[in-house]
Amino acid sequence: MSDGHRTLLLLRHAKSGYPSGVADHQRPLAERGIREAALVGDWLRTSVSPVDAVLCSTATRTRQTLERTGIGAPVQYVDRIYESTPGIVIDEINGVAERFGDAAGDPTTLLVVGHEPVMSGLALGLADETSSKGPVAAAILEKFPTSAVAVLRTDRPWAELELGSAELVDFHISR
Repeated sequence: MSDGHRTLLLLRHAKSGYPSGVADHQRPLAERGIREAALVGDWLRTSVSPVDAVLCSTATRTRQTLERTGIGAPVQYVDRIYESTPGIVIDEINGVAERFGDAAGDPTTLLVVGHEPVMSGLALGLADETSSKGPVAAAILEKFPTSAVAVLRTDRPWAELELGSAELVDFHISR
């Protein structure tokens, strides 16, 4: 982007099912999740800058969520995002320019598809002092449900993103 701003989208996977005998990592989306993932994709396409790159957990429900959004940006599936911490996800985000190379260059809009409680903790941790006390942060503190997206903006390169370095600008729940 010419103004140097980057947009980070933190998406919690859509509603998953709990089939008997299926390990957590392999749990698929529930019918409601299939519908909601499509809705979140519609919202992303109409409400934020086009997604340039995606980091996605390797869990079945996150992969299916991403597929159902219809986002066609280059994707890297990252084992570390499953059962992660905010610090690990920040580390993955810091390496995004190298990770995507020529496929997305240095993406200006990055989507991360992951899990709770990491997505809420990451959104609140990255929020600068002002936005961490605002209404968007309050909504995230109340609940970060499935199919929710936190939107943050920063003027830093991805390699320099750290706690408190982004503005928390929106929070959307697709239902």
